[in-house]
Amino acid sequence: MAAPFLIGEAMTGGYGPVDILHGCTIAVEKGQIAVIVGPNGAGKSTAMKAVFGMLNLRGGRVLLDGEDITKLTPQARVRKGMGFVPQTSNIFTSMTVEENLEMGAFIREDDIKSTMAQVYDLFPILKQKRHQSAGELSGGQRQQVAVGRALMTQPKVLMLDEPTAGVSPIVMDELFDRIIEVARSGISILMVEQNARQALDIADKGYVLVQGTNRFTDTGQALLADPEVRRSFLGG
Repeated sequence: MAAPFLIGEAMTGGYGPVDILHGCTIAVEKGQIAVIVGPNGAGKSTAMKAVFGMLNLRGGRVLLDGEDITKLTPQARVRKGMGFVPQTSNIFTSMTVEENLEMGAFIREDDIKSTMAQVYDLFPILKQKRHQSAGELSGGQRQQVAVGRALMTQPKVLMLDEPTAGVSPIVMDELFDRIIEVARSGISILMVEQNARQALDIADKGYVLVQGTNRFTDTGQALLADPEVRRSFLGG
């Protein structure tokens, strides 16, 4: 059986001497959506950062399209085709929307106009506000800028840490619709989400983490239907 397109396999590690992840495995197939959910302090964002190379692993490895990238820096992983959108401080508030998108294309040496047009097709409000300071936008619009900026590198994998944090339910639904569109274009999505029920509903694969370990792993729909997952993590 072929390995997943991106996998953080049996990852153990943390930020200092104390391990937060304990043999945790997270994977996503090409053009699919994988969602990491679990209680606060479960290690969800840490698992995402480990896959992106933001902390040193004491055990396990990360493979992208069959290549071992465990030792690569985050910058080198971006060049390999990984895009990462952190939960906070993910845009340049003093720059315009368009300048933010241009900054996203920092590794590109080719013409970025067609990619920018694709981002504007995906997020029409950004085209409308392209000359406006990003700091003046609503929370949902800022998230669109952050996702759009990551897409400017033409990633193979897009990693999103709490993309719907602090936005209204209507904006959350709209962001999830756009995320589905991105996946349908062939880009793999790996996402950490607090809105577990809604995230699992759009997920091809779901990972429920507890204290840095895999508690449940299945399709999004199977996890939503699992009585123990519902009772313990989805409020019944």
